[in-house]
Amino acid sequence: MRRVYLLLFAAVLSFATACNSGTKKTDETKEEKTAKVEEVVPDNALSAAEKGAGWILLFDGKTSEGWRGVNKDHFPAGWQIVDGTLMCKGSGEGEAGAEDGGDIIYDKKFSNFHLKLDWKISEGGNSGIFYLGQEKEDWPIWKTAPEMQVLDNERHPDAMLGKDGNRMAGSLYDLIPAKPQNTKPAGQWNSIEIISYKGTVVHKQNGEVVVEYHLWTDDWNNLVADSKFPGLNENWADVAKEGYFGLQDHGDDVWFKNIKIKEM
Repeated sequence: MRRVYLLLFAAVLSFATACNSGTKKTDETKEEKTAKVEEVVPDNALSAAEKGAGWILLFDGKTSEGWRGVNKDHFPAGWQIVDGTLMCKGSGEGEAGAEDGGDIIYDKKFSNFHLKLDWKISEGGNSGIFYLGQEKEDWPIWKTAPEMQVLDNERHPDAMLGKDGNRMAGSLYDLIPAKPQNTKPAGQWNSIEIISYKGTVVHKQNGEVVVEYHLWTDDWNNLVADSKFPGLNENWADVAKEGYFGLQDHGDDVWFKNIKIKEM
C-alpha cells in the first residue's frame, strides 16, 4: 500500500511541475512577444519617445515649410518635394547650378544640437550637409560652415582628391576623413547624425561614429590652415557658435528625408 501512495504522490508532483513549467513558458512567451512589439514610425514623423525627448521635425514630407534659399526669401524652384523627400533636381552644371537653384537652409539658427536625417545620392552625384552656417551677401554658405560630405564615392572624382579620403561621404569636407568609411552605394539610403555641443562635433554614419573634432581650438586652427579653405576665406576657421543648417545644390540629383533635430 505504501508503494501505491508513493507512486501516486510522484505522479501528482510530476503533473504539478509540468503545469508550473507550462505556465512559466507561456508567461515568458508573452513577455517575449511584448518585447518584440515596437512602434512603427512612418517616414518624416516622430516616435512617441522622440516627442517626449524634445525632437522636432524640420521636414514634414509634404511641403517646403521652414525652408528657403540661402540669401533668398523663397524656396528655389530647383528643389522639389518628391515622394516624401526633399529633392534637389540636378542641373548637370555642378556648382554653377540652375538659374533658380542653389543651397537651401532651414530658417532658424541652432547652436547645441543633435541632428538626424537620411540621404540618397544619384550615380556620380555630389552634395553636402552644412551646419553652423551664416548668410553673407553674395557668399555661398560653404564659406562659413563646416560640411558633412554627401557623395557617390565610387564614381565622383572628389573621392580621390583631398587627403586620406577627406572628401568622401561622411567626412568633414576637406578636413577629416570619415573612418570607418561605411557609406552605402549610390541609390541607397544612408542615415547620418551630427552632434554639436559647446565646440565638440561628432559625425555618425549608418550607426557608427566616423568623425570627431573640436572647434575653436589650436588643433582646429592648424587643421584649417592645412586645407584649401584659407585661400578661399581667410576667416573660415572662425565658425560661429550659432548658425543655419543647410543642404547643398551641387548640380546633381540628391534626396533627403526624416530630417529632425533636438536642441541641447
